[in-house]
Amino acid sequence: MKIAILDDYQNTTQSLKCFELLANHDVKVFNSTTRGLGQLAIRLAPFDALVLIRERTAFNRALLSKLPNLKLISQTGKLAGHVDVAAATELGIAIAEGVGSPTAPAELTWALVMAAARKIVPYANNLKEGLWQTASINPQLNGLGFVLKGRTLGIWGYGKIGQTVAGFGRAFGMRVMVWGSEASRARAVADGHTAAASREAFFEQSDVLSLHLRLNDATRGIVTAEDLARMQPTALFVNTSRAELVQTDALEQALQRGRPGYAALDVFTSEPLAADSPLLKIPTVLATPHLGYVEQDSYELYFRLAFQNVLDFANGTPANIHNPDYATKAR
Repeated sequence: MKIAILDDYQNTTQSLKCFELLANHDVKVFNSTTRGLGQLAIRLAPFDALVLIRERTAFNRALLSKLPNLKLISQTGKLAGHVDVAAATELGIAIAEGVGSPTAPAELTWALVMAAARKIVPYANNLKEGLWQTASINPQLNGLGFVLKGRTLGIWGYGKIGQTVAGFGRAFGMRVMVWGSEASRARAVADGHTAAASREAFFEQSDVLSLHLRLNDATRGIVTAEDLARMQPTALFVNTSRAELVQTDALEQALQRGRPGYAALDVFTSEPLAADSPLLKIPTVLATPHLGYVEQDSYELYFRLAFQNVLDFANGTPANIHNPDYATKAR
């Protein structure tokens, strides 16, 4: 098969051990991202199969209809709304899903919490400029960091990642408070944590608030400006899940008003994030370039199954197909 691997920003897929699975196929790795419909259509038209790195490129009906040779989309991790499944099915394009792991995103979440709480990044950057124990040359921003022990960690979404982060919080002596579905809150209580009395209390009482929700129609924009306004000026808002969980521009405006006082973010509505993004100009924001799953072990896990799904499809034994009805219209 003629296979394209998209959006490999760091040019790492060919160095993975599992890349050898594709040894007998014609593989092209694209390191740069193209956004325009026409450019994407020209770039991808020759390929039988595409391996997608999470949601880095979206495939709507207009784009899919311009890819006459495409038979398979092999997804690393799970689908998250970036592929028009109905259109792919109607066009006879199979979509194979992969697996995920909570470990890397949970650890990245905790790294952001620790770094933001102790102001590690600005301290380290200023040290290189000869400034000792200086978080900022702006006196208003040059305050002390804080320890996590004894503070309240709010977690919205108590799935695998949320549960892992809750465990980290407990290990650091934090009070863990959970908001989410009734089932999530009950599970959290069974695990020895606290269920927030209300949504309002959740935002008001969290010293560190971390989102761990899936993005879908029900959760898009679920965090509102009113929610954020309830947070304390000393509170830290953390989002390593999806930027679209927060109402458009609500976080930027909330930070400018000082409630919450700080944010640590790994996800953005447009990625790669533009260098002139307003978020990057807010000094109380710690931002990383969507690193939640970007590490060696996760890549080996994600790509091994994605590549195996390509091989199975090529061998006539498709597996892990999200839209089995594609076969009725297969090209």
